[in-house]
Amino acid sequence: MKIKFLMTGLLGLISATTFAQKGELSSAQSNLDKFETFNAAKQTQLAMPSLVSAKASIDKASANDKTSALPQTFALKSAIYANLASIDTIATTSTPLFNTSADALKKAKELDTKGEFKRLTDNANAILANYQLNRGVNYYKAAKYDDAYKAFDYYRQSAPEDTIGMYYTGLAALNAKNYAAAATNYSKLVTTKYSGVEKIYGDLSSIYLLNKDTASALKAVTEGLARFPENSEMRKNEIAMSLQLGKTKELLERTEAAITANPKNKELYYSAGLVYMINGDNQTEQASKTKDVAAKNALLAKKTDNFSKAAEKFKKAIEIDPNYFEANMSMGYVIISPAIETYNAAGKLPANKQKEYDAAMLKAKAQFELARPYLVKAVELNPKSKDALNNLLTYYKGKQDTVNIAKINKQMDDLK
Repeated sequence: MKIKFLMTGLLGLISATTFAQKGELSSAQSNLDKFETFNAAKQTQLAMPSLVSAKASIDKASANDKTSALPQTFALKSAIYANLASIDTIATTSTPLFNTSADALKKAKELDTKGEFKRLTDNANAILANYQLNRGVNYYKAAKYDDAYKAFDYYRQSAPEDTIGMYYTGLAALNAKNYAAAATNYSKLVTTKYSGVEKIYGDLSSIYLLNKDTASALKAVTEGLARFPENSEMRKNEIAMSLQLGKTKELLERTEAAITANPKNKELYYSAGLVYMINGDNQTEQASKTKDVAAKNALLAKKTDNFSKAAEKFKKAIEIDPNYFEANMSMGYVIISPAIETYNAAGKLPANKQKEYDAAMLKAKAQFELARPYLVKAVELNPKSKDALNNLLTYYKGKQDTVNIAKINKQMDDLK
């Protein structure tokens, strides 16, 4: 009977001890709930004692063999320490709190296979994510871009669909010259409904260029233009990269298709004209280096055809918007360039070719006059453009108009 009594007493002692330790978990939960209620009401003085009590209870439960390995213990510990870390504004003391919470959170997720404490772990996860978000902002402001990237990336992994997380992570990676990570985040961002996605396409293209990946840069800007066809900056970049990669044919096909879909878009006509004009300039340069007469003439014929097509596109753009500066300036250029060639060729004729000289000069002057309205209009629209002033100066030189030559030269000198 005595042995039986002792056994009963021992079992009672064990049960009481276990109950006492589980009571610490209940205390931790109760005090955490109080803290969250007071904290939500912004009653900090009332909230902090509850959080301190919650920490004391969870530390006891974590130190006891009976409760230390329970998923509830780890879940509560992650939530309590996450709150402690978020409140502590000093990095040296908040970091250990953060690390303790993160370790407990990882263990809680492993053990809580039934999801009984999901609310606790979800809350802890959100608090830790925001902690790193704020930390990333501080690192970024201090120009510690590698650290900012790591902090933002923690936040992004915790909230993978959050567009701000993607943007901040990509931006920090870009400044840290981690172009691969920047491209990965921005590539994901352009598939979302992020409000600044139009700019992100341009940034993504620039990131690829920094990483010397022109093909991917062109792909990014082309996809961006499919969504934002009126973005002139992306359009210019698309032209430059297409020319660099020798993809002008594909570029013109895309641009013509875009014109068909949106025939009132002046930017599209201007872009197409710009490609034809650049092709013409390239053929002029090639012809100047070609000694074979037949090959030279073939190149010049292609140049003339490209300038003619360019003029058609610029004219359409000006019809849509008569005050379109770039189109007026480019239109004047493609008209006056052949006039300059004719004028210069006439000057090289021998003295016994007076008849041919006179005919060439008449032709050149007629071409000069066709260019004049566009050249003058461009300067009126942007009197500080050196390119526009230089084109108009060329016209006056061709007309041998010394008064206006002096006037334009003075305008150009005033801009220096």
